[in-house]
Amino acid sequence: MKQVTIVCDGSSLGNGKGNPRAAAVAVLGFKGYWKAVGEYLGGATNQQAEVAAAALGLENLKEPCSVTLISDSRYVVETMGGTWKRKTNHDWWKRLDNAATKHRITWQWVKGHSGHSVQEVADSMARKMAELGYVDEDLLDDAVADIGTIEI
Repeated sequence: MKQVTIVCDGSSLGNGKGNPRAAAVAVLGFKGYWKAVGEYLGGATNQQAEVAAAALGLENLKEPCSVTLISDSRYVVETMGGTWKRKTNHDWWKRLDNAATKHRITWQWVKGHSGHSVQEVADSMARKMAELGYVDEDLLDDAVADIGTIEI
């Protein structure tokens, strides 16, 4: 099984108020090389965007992998680890469950805005895609190019 790292983040500008705009970004790493994928989610909440970001990363793997999935969302990490119960967002959790089935996943929490270079890229790109209202592939490509070749 390939060893893959996924660093993901979601953003919801307005977070359920007025006219929110949400997006999810996952940065996939294999042998030190990185690729970013994004999805514009429209009116999703921040929690929904965080769940979608994890699902998006897993959905973009082409074969079963051993995955270290890193998120700054305790909501995602603790829920998928079985510590927290699912009370809401059941459709979003179903998407993540479906994406996770064929992989061996280690769920890892990282504090947001703490200088983790790849997490900072995921965070800034999720926010930018939410601001834009669409996914800009060129911006994602440029952002991962700035990471360089590093393994985490």
